Amino acid sequence: MPLADRNSITRRELIHGAATGMISLAMGAGILGPQPSAKPPNIIFILADDLGYADVACYGRPDLSTPNIDRIASRGLRFLHGYANSAVCSATRTALITGRYQYRLRLGLEEPLAGNVTVGLPAEHPTLPSLLKKAGYSSTLVGKWHLGVPPKFGPLKSGYDHFYGFRGGAVDYFSHVGGQGKDDLWDDDVAIHQVGYLTDLLGSRAVDVVNNYAKSGRPFLVSLHFNAPHWPWEAVGDEAESERLRQPGSGGLMDFDGGSQKTYQRMIEEMDRQIGRVLQALDANGLTENTIVIFTSDNGGERFADTWPFTGKKTELLEGGLRIPTLISWPARIPQNRTTDQVAITMDWMPTLLAAASTAPDSSYPADGMNLLPMLTQNAAPVPRKLFWRYKANAQRAVRDGDYKFLKILNNTFLFNVAEDPLERANLKDRQKDVYHRLVREWNDWNASMLPEIQESFTHSFDGEELADHFGAKKSDQMPDIPGPPDD
Repeated sequence: MPLADRNSITRRELIHGAATGMISLAMGAGILGPQPSAKPPNIIFILADDLGYADVACYGRPDLSTPNIDRIASRGLRFLHGYANSAVCSATRTALITGRYQYRLRLGLEEPLAGNVTVGLPAEHPTLPSLLKKAGYSSTLVGKWHLGVPPKFGPLKSGYDHFYGFRGGAVDYFSHVGGQGKDDLWDDDVAIHQVGYLTDLLGSRAVDVVNNYAKSGRPFLVSLHFNAPHWPWEAVGDEAESERLRQPGSGGLMDFDGGSQKTYQRMIEEMDRQIGRVLQALDANGLTENTIVIFTSDNGGERFADTWPFTGKKTELLEGGLRIPTLISWPARIPQNRTTDQVAITMDWMPTLLAAASTAPDSSYPADGMNLLPMLTQNAAPVPRKLFWRYKANAQRAVRDGDYKFLKILNNTFLFNVAEDPLERANLKDRQKDVYHRLVREWNDWNASMLPEIQESFTHSFDGEELADHFGAKKSDQMPDIPGPPDD
């Protein structure tokens, strides 16, 4: 079925299509895919920032044109149950680069990392780029780091050969000024000043990096971590908005009184154009066939995002804060035009990509993620997963096991069947007490194996009216402002 025809399919069909076959696409390769290449694959890992589950066309949004992201889907596989390790940025990025639950590291307790210069990703911890380097890879991070600042921390200390981008959590798209009002654009560890819209600058540098690596003949990793569509809400041509946000009394980078659906869409579409340039560079250098291209997000969407058919957004362990678009192509190995019901999470990418490069995680730091390669390349049946989350605001915690999900917000607890009830409305905890209590026990067992929660984990920061509106409860039913730890 052509991509154009898929716009007529409902989004619910898109979610359940892999199981029912309603959106099955003609597979361009045999069921086992082409034979493996003798050369290690190149890797392009593209990470959007705060992108909602449905914020690209191939996940069902009809008012957005994202032909290049859709091209990754048509050349490979689209996950219907792709999750972020966290509902915020730096915690998920910790899991991505280490392949482990973020709460094994002090950095993972920062949700997100903001202004704490003593915390970051330890230079001695094995990472995806450092382990690939041992396997003969070159690597460059283009875009967002947000895992700690020099002199103790930085991308060059954690395995990347080169870095072009910004170190903090957010930056203005035109002035390239970060949250502390300081310039935050770097070429390796050298501060630079460039004129241009940041999404375009990142795309241009990524194209240059691909072209240079193509000449070297060595396998490479390019981590292309866009800041789009993270606030401030600035699209191409919005220099006046950038200038407004620099004035005293404005909303600053967080842009509370700015943005619109149209601006947000333009930000995504510009990111898509830059992704297209990178894909064209692969084509021009004859690298497409043996290059793994992954596109995903660091967490669920924010203010203007579309998280349909889920509820909740960034900072929430509801599905909308965790479920993310997740696409992969590797024409040499992965059959094309497929969707999968395999439950996957950010930390899976490290062991998966290391396996593709014929290497493995450091045995002293075993991965918590799983190697997805058999499912990706051999059309293997989905493997049952049990995934755990916690988030310090509102003492949130969650477990996904099969179709069931345990969720806790403050002292309000729930059991949902997220396959049948993706909006998380029907609380089954009394009807299925055995499942509920088992998941609570398993969450507590998992939590005991992580670093302890910090005091902010038990601080009320959720509006009671908002919580009541979501679950149909009375405000009087809400728990006290500072609940204790779970007693289930």
